[in-house]
Amino acid sequence: MNCENNEPKSAEFLREAFATEQECLVSKLKSSARIVHAGDRGEVNEQHFIDFLRKYLPNRYTVEKAIVLDSDGNVSHSIDIVVFDRQYTPTLLDNEKHRYVPAEAVYGVFECKPTIDKAYLEYAAEKAASVRRLKRTSVEINHAGGVFPAKKLFEIVAGILAIEVSWRDGFGSSFQQVHRALQNEGRIDCGFAATGASFDTFAPDGSYNFGPSSNALAYFAFRLLWKLQALATVPAVDWMAYADRLSVKNLAQGAMHV
Repeated sequence: MNCENNEPKSAEFLREAFATEQECLVSKLKSSARIVHAGDRGEVNEQHFIDFLRKYLPNRYTVEKAIVLDSDGNVSHSIDIVVFDRQYTPTLLDNEKHRYVPAEAVYGVFECKPTIDKAYLEYAAEKAASVRRLKRTSVEINHAGGVFPAKKLFEIVAGILAIEVSWRDGFGSSFQQVHRALQNEGRIDCGFAATGASFDTFAPDGSYNFGPSSNALAYFAFRLLWKLQALATVPAVDWMAYADRLSVKNLAQGAMHV
């Protein structure tokens, strides 16, 4: 299998080239099977998926493993992949690969698993809910021509990435029955299996959209990029809300309630 870029030889160049990209990702993910320790194997595959998203998403989107934090000091579960803004919003308390991302900066969150099945879907839903329930601030922005109003908060995208789908019919009726039960904060908006399957519910009516097997990777990436573009920029953070939590007054009030 040739994973290098080749000159176009026919009108099918794009389709064949992206299919090869998918084959290369599958090869990388399956090669991790020789890693005996499940935790180490999981970290390797997480990195493969992080590299995949970094490759397809513009630089305005930062892609990292992280924990999400809000101005009240609440935190999410550890999230395998967070897609967030770093142009206007810094990460906090970085320590090697351990970082906190302000909730306002988050565009999307993803869990990376060996397969997509009922248990892993529900697990991804719990992770997504731990992010979506966090408080997000939004303030107006002063500029040379006046003031931009505070941006309305968008719905954070949540998804699952895996090597394969466990159901025999892929993202068919069995999957859909489980998936539809994940509602509200635990909703899973999209998913991708490297062996050749993708879905999303980005349509306004929440209907399913499925990608072609041989080009599921590129199809999923372009649909995700389209969704992220629709979200535009993240809200301007109310940094005073974070500062107030560290103020002497709030510390004193907290001590009074102990």
